[in-house]
Amino acid sequence: MQTIKSIKNLKGMKILVRVDFNVPIKNKSVIDDSRIVASLPTIKYLSDAGAKVILIAHLGRPDGEVVPELKLDSVAECLSNLLKKQVKKIETKNFKFNNEALHKLRDSIDQMELGQVVMFDNIRFSPYESKNTGTLAKDLASLADAFVLDGFAVAHRASASVTGVAKYLPSYAGLLLEEEINGLKKILKKPKKPFIAIMGGIKVSTKVPVMLNLLPKVSNILIGGGILNSYLKCRKYGVGMSKVDGSCDKIMKKMGKKRKMILPVDLVVGDNKGRNFRIVRLGKKPHNICTGHEAIYDIGPESICLFSSYIKKSQTIVWNGAVGYFEQKPYNIGTLSIARLVASRSKGRAYGVIGGGETLQAMKEIEMGEFVDLISTGGGAMLEFLSGRKLPGIEALK
Repeated sequence: MQTIKSIKNLKGMKILVRVDFNVPIKNKSVIDDSRIVASLPTIKYLSDAGAKVILIAHLGRPDGEVVPELKLDSVAECLSNLLKKQVKKIETKNFKFNNEALHKLRDSIDQMELGQVVMFDNIRFSPYESKNTGTLAKDLASLADAFVLDGFAVAHRASASVTGVAKYLPSYAGLLLEEEINGLKKILKKPKKPFIAIMGGIKVSTKVPVMLNLLPKVSNILIGGGILNSYLKCRKYGVGMSKVDGSCDKIMKKMGKKRKMILPVDLVVGDNKGRNFRIVRLGKKPHNICTGHEAIYDIGPESICLFSSYIKKSQTIVWNGAVGYFEQKPYNIGTLSIARLVASRSKGRAYGVIGGGETLQAMKEIEMGEFVDLISTGGGAMLEFLSGRKLPGIEALK
């Protein structure tokens, strides 16, 4: 896989760059620009070298239709402010190009100034993007001299703007993609021991393959959140109204026999409003943890201390997913505590990697993200990579 630093002369080259700018927007303003900021090094590198930079991005799930609320005007404005120069948005009609439209588009791109940055509107407005059908990939490729994939968060998608374009152009990894791949490879190939994984969140089915792939490598896996609920349910504990995924029962039981899984020793149960909560000890034998109208919402104080003892001894840490109902106080205490522990251990005593929306939000809330070695922008892509699967976007660059 070649990176953009291997391109000898960028001056005047027309470069298509697939980024991940799928950011939250409120009142027509970007409220979290972290994904945009993450791709700035690649954009600046190309622009400063005199390339004509054409960005491709998506926002939300418009399902092949033009949805006004999902247009990228706010994103283009945010990027303009970050780059301190205007980023012009290229308007297209649903990305359905005829020969005349393509000819005009090529002319306008040819007339771009050296170092100029422009941006297409939401690529998912095209009905051909997600399924990689029609001539969309070929049409986009005809506008440029080379293709760069910088959005690790979309690298697990075999879409027209991720894998399709790469078939028609010399293709390279951007600086962000290169950083994330190298960081995750470091974990899979030669992680320093003790190596711990912290797994939480609700989507159990996406985490189990990762846990199985990491089992031979890790010293321990600390579990919380929906993964814990599902494991306890399959071990015949009464979990009340806790969210569980029953599709992984056999695998969860198999993992439990490996003796590498570390369970909490106490749990916070209560209602979903954060009222009437209490702390319950987790016994070794199955028992009713909470009543029928209660649910497990967080790990307890003794569990935080237990998890802390493992984190403080570790030399490699991977964390994905909240260990509690992070959105509701006081059920965010466990997750925020884990975030502080991981950040304080990383960049020096341990190599720390985090990923996933809730995990990143927790780190942002405590304002300690700068102390983590690698913050992966791709939750789903990170999980697929760590599970040992090949990502279509990365394979297309080889």
